[in-house]
Amino acid sequence: MRLARSKVNLWLNVVGRRADGYHLLDSLVAFTDLADRLEVGLSDGLSLALEGPESSAIAGDDDNLVLKAARLLAGRAGVAPCAALRLAKHIPVAAGLGGGSADAAAALHALVDLWRVAMPVEELFDIAAELGADVPMCLAGQPALASGVGDILQPAPPLPPCAILLANPRTPLATPEVFAARRGAFSAALPAPSAWPDLHTFAADLAARGNDLTAAAISRQPLIADVLEVLHRGDGARYAAMSGSGATCFALYDTVEVARRAATSLPAAWWRHAGLLVPG
Repeated sequence: MRLARSKVNLWLNVVGRRADGYHLLDSLVAFTDLADRLEVGLSDGLSLALEGPESSAIAGDDDNLVLKAARLLAGRAGVAPCAALRLAKHIPVAAGLGGGSADAAAALHALVDLWRVAMPVEELFDIAAELGADVPMCLAGQPALASGVGDILQPAPPLPPCAILLANPRTPLATPEVFAARRGAFSAALPAPSAWPDLHTFAADLAARGNDLTAAAISRQPLIADVLEVLHRGDGARYAAMSGSGATCFALYDTVEVARRAATSLPAAWWRHAGLLVPG
């Protein structure tokens, strides 16, 4: 069984734009204990069974990223794409948490083992990049400083221990839509420190950088502003912001117990998860 951990952009700055229209980013990426679960086994053909509380959002999609990953890996490795995959979906879809990318990365890891593929790690990352900009960072699965279009990854400084509350008002939001709505000048990429000694210092650094896509996302889904307001005013929140292109927002806390108490104050209609940042 492979875990496909949810991704959060703890900061996200848009620092430029390439000639082909893709935006250049500066971001700190981390992973949480919220994860989809992927099981694989040998089979005569290629199949994907879905289960879990968030599976209905991708039911009927016969060409999702997990199946694309399987077919692309099989083609590159010269093996028949024969595997039975079962995905338990816990990460909301189109939520800014990289669920589809994490699932694709988990499929690559699992199928390399299942099919006994001997492949240089660089080629596996090339396959991941073909599947999407977020798949390589999910394949690495470690806190990272991401630049370029998200494809240039460097190890992040050690993260201080902290809990996280994720909240989404159940409003799917497409990444291209948010980038298209973005206005204003580009940000300057600030150097990362060598370490954050504690959560207080970490939160102050995150606040100095923020998320450049927040205003654009709110213009498309105004409920995001309500989520941020609730998280900011919650007891014990050290920092709150939107993750990625939204609509999920997060707040950081000293302990899981405090995060769980804060989760009880959210409107019942909102999705939420209180857990931990995975240190790496």
